[in-house]
Amino acid sequence: MGVRFPHLFSPLRIGQVTVRNRILCSGHDTVLIRDGEVTEELIAYHEARAKGGVGLIVLQVSGVHESARYTTHVLMATDDECVPGYARLAQAVHRNGAKVFGQLFHPGREILESKDGSAPVAWAPSATPSERFHVMPRAMTEAEIREVLDGYGHAARRLRQAGLDGVEIVASHGYLPAQFLNPEVNTRNDGWGGDRQGRIRFLRAALRSAREEAGDGFVVGLRISGDELSHDGLSSELVLQSVTELDAEGLVDYISVCAGSSSSLSGAQHIAPPMFQPAGYTAPLAAKVRAVVGVPVMVAGRINQPQEAEQIVAGGQADMCAMTRALICDPDLPAKAADDRAEEIRACIGCNQACIGHFQLGYPISCIQRPETGRERRFGVLPTITRRKKVLVVGGGPAGLKAAAVAAARGHEVELHEAGRRVGGQVLLAQLLPGRAEFGGAVTNLEGEARRAGARILVGSRMDGPALAAAAPDAVVLATGARPRHPRLELIDDPVVLDAWSVIRGGEVPRGRIVVADWRGDWIGLGVALQLASQRRKVTLCVTGFAAGEHLQQYVRAAMLAQAARARIEILPNVRLYGADSDTVYLQHTLTEEPVLLEGVAGTVLAQGHDPVNEFDPVGLGVPADRVFAAGDCVTPRTVEEAVLEGLTVATQL
Repeated sequence: MGVRFPHLFSPLRIGQVTVRNRILCSGHDTVLIRDGEVTEELIAYHEARAKGGVGLIVLQVSGVHESARYTTHVLMATDDECVPGYARLAQAVHRNGAKVFGQLFHPGREILESKDGSAPVAWAPSATPSERFHVMPRAMTEAEIREVLDGYGHAARRLRQAGLDGVEIVASHGYLPAQFLNPEVNTRNDGWGGDRQGRIRFLRAALRSAREEAGDGFVVGLRISGDELSHDGLSSELVLQSVTELDAEGLVDYISVCAGSSSSLSGAQHIAPPMFQPAGYTAPLAAKVRAVVGVPVMVAGRINQPQEAEQIVAGGQADMCAMTRALICDPDLPAKAADDRAEEIRACIGCNQACIGHFQLGYPISCIQRPETGRERRFGVLPTITRRKKVLVVGGGPAGLKAAAVAAARGHEVELHEAGRRVGGQVLLAQLLPGRAEFGGAVTNLEGEARRAGARILVGSRMDGPALAAAAPDAVVLATGARPRHPRLELIDDPVVLDAWSVIRGGEVPRGRIVVADWRGDWIGLGVALQLASQRRKVTLCVTGFAAGEHLQQYVRAAMLAQAARARIEILPNVRLYGADSDTVYLQHTLTEEPVLLEGVAGTVLAQGHDPVNEFDPVGLGVPADRVFAAGDCVTPRTVEEAVLEGLTVATQL
């Protein structure tokens, strides 16, 4: 078992706890909690990953004090009423062979929201503002520091009482303990600041508080950014000095290393690094920590495949690998890798849309490739069929592939017809843009899922009404996608106007200044602008919203905007396309409705959204109307996330 990955599937001793393998699901927000407490949805979510073979689950952050409520949907461990919920969760994880730790947390100045929408009073070592959330905190009093430190101990005691195996103090990503450590943030002159020993005092006291109240044999670890990678962040050197001291004092049973800081847009990208970061890029930071401490070291940072984790562990850079988003995408990843079925793993593509993207919008966690995630109680077990039906799926984009996969897995006879030479729909375009090749993995994963389930996939097979009726199916799923939208424009003197799809596919673009007119504010307009800039074109990106990439997850958007800035792409916000002539593009300001003219333009690229493609009349298909279903962009154009979710939903109704 696990012979291809012998290091990854060897047990690991952490304090008094033995973990069955080196795969970690690190702490991450799920929005599957209610009123600060564990829910049945959260239990089902983690139970699925324990069943899938993960070694260790670290729960999302648990607030240690009322001032730690950094969102309206944070877990809290501030009173004994939380214990039964944590206990049910621990039991569910344990009965499936995994271990479970909690995270003890205080955000300090990194506050996102409050209960009622009014600005909260954030506590921090000093009144040093946060750049990202624009929060001006208040310096903590001595009494408040003592309250919070006591909270770490009380929370640790409660989690041990609930049956968890350990806890970790969250000093990563610029949260409160890291703020005390950081001379750029902590400007105190009392015993909690002034010099390095004063600044480390809070973290040392938090670890001691947790240890003393939880008692002997309970694991107490530390999560810390190996480098905060931010203009005002902790440096790698300061982190190494700190962990060396804490380890020498016997205060930590393990150290979990990540990167980045919540305090700046550039640093925050590393909280959930998008696909633009290489796999395992934080492993060197973990290796530096492992070289100076004697306890196990864990690492997080875009480790998506078992071979990547095996290499990190075998190479001595870390003892355990967080594969969190990989487990969100495929909770059975460990079992598949152990059973020599690694090729069946549904690989995470680092899009961030439905995992951390959902959290930042206040929605429960999911995955664009696997909408069952976060919906385990609804879709965890597929409904059984009473009669095997012949199901015909028209369209091989994400919606059609998911519908085919799930219908076949349920036992139906499934045939998918795709008019093009390849399945994949718009994903095949997305993967062609700079830095987004990994997005194509969504097609590989969905197609593999469908074929393994037994669906028959036919490419170059265009279906019309008569052909569909002749096939005599019992049910039809229409997943025929969308086409580029061409809005009505005032065009004079035959200007060059192209759509984004043709440009992405390598169509000819004239020399000179190119205007990309972006209505949606997603990956298309910004991606095409980057593609053209990489070809040394002068590009002006005109967007109808307040910012380019407005509808992208913020870490993805920040990374792409950084690329756009380096490429000297001009971005013009709050304008709508009106028309064009041979060398001028006519726009209108969306707020003032005043005209905006861009002169010296060689061509305009339209990223104006899509029109649905649904040319079938259900009446003539020879199938009862209630047996004809539609999914994805042919319903109305949206994203891969909605397409795959609708494919799943439709397939469970067949």
